[in-house]
Amino acid sequence: MQPRNMSMSGVVDLAAVKAAGEAKAKAEQARAQAARQGGGGAVPPSALVVDVDEAGFERDILQRSTEVPVVIDFWAEWCEPCKQLGPLLERLAAEYNGRFVLAKIDVDANQMLTQQFGVQGIPAVFAVVAGQPLPLFQGAAPEAQIRQTLDELIRVGEERFGLTGITVDADAAGGAAAPAQPAGPYDALLEAAARALDANDLGGAVQAYKNVLVDDPGNTEAKLGLAQAELLSRVQGMDPQAVRKNAADDPADVPAQLAAADLDLVGGHVEDAFGRLVDTVSRTAGDDRDAARLRLLELFEVIGPEDPRVVKARAALARVLF
Repeated sequence: MQPRNMSMSGVVDLAAVKAAGEAKAKAEQARAQAARQGGGGAVPPSALVVDVDEAGFERDILQRSTEVPVVIDFWAEWCEPCKQLGPLLERLAAEYNGRFVLAKIDVDANQMLTQQFGVQGIPAVFAVVAGQPLPLFQGAAPEAQIRQTLDELIRVGEERFGLTGITVDADAAGGAAAPAQPAGPYDALLEAAARALDANDLGGAVQAYKNVLVDDPGNTEAKLGLAQAELLSRVQGMDPQAVRKNAADDPADVPAQLAAADLDLVGGHVEDAFGRLVDTVSRTAGDDRDAARLRLLELFEVIGPEDPRVVKARAALARVLF
């Protein structure tokens, strides 16, 4: 069977991939941060490729897709092209190292799932991103084409849904421990940025953190510091009473909801901030919805991707986006 593309353009707004380079750096930074924090939430390499049946669909695909894009390979033992494509996808899953997870579904044993996805021929490859199914391609496609499709999928997942992938624990497979990260040449700059932040020189702090990130986009301390400094800059000079009144009086006023969410977070009301923005996303569309979604992703950065409140809010965001 000749490969046939099944475009994602009708399902997902692919205009978001214009920031693909930045999204890639952000995803890599999040994985590096988790690794430096001791591999919290890390999975063994064996978890990158899983056999899925109807009983495990919600756990292994829907729930996992709120953390990382899940690529689904529909195959059968009797399908010769499947025997070419399957090993290639498994190799790429290992190479991409947590940027996507491969789920393999035997069409003969799981006919209900096959029908639900509308599979008309195999091999057929779909994806699920934040619970949303996306057709990718059908047939044993060339490796270069598959790589392009995977890169696009990962970028869309990051830009539209804020998915940063999962951390793979190589030690779980008996691999050698990763070497310690060497200290970078940014200690003085980071110290100066922190001093500026403490002195309420928010403009100076923002610029100092950005200076670090120009050379080292994956520097976790600088990313966190920048997110905090930008948040404090936004709330500086606000009249909290007026902001909260405006947000309460007009739930459709998106800028008012963004400002109130910032105040919620600065005041320590993290779940209120997240809930406000998820609600705003759910009742808006177009540019307004995108503004609320992007602000929510920024606030996720302030709190940290591993925080349970972020995990819960990310799942809630996924539910209202489709």
